[in-house]
Amino acid sequence: MIPKDPVMLLSYVNTQLRDFYGSLEALCEDKGLDREELMEKLASIEYEYDEERNQFI
Repeated sequence: MIPKDPVMLLSYVNTQLRDFYGSLEALCEDKGLDREELMEKLASIEYEYDEERNQFI
């Protein structure tokens, strides 16, 4: 289950990206997540995806 709280979601997503996925697209595809919805939730706490780092910063 994916956390609903944006701060917990940030931690979860960045950990998943670091440990298991080479891109946000791969994570979203594997977990069945809507990429735009995920990005909007994390943008609400002022985090954006950085492709070079493969994490939200």
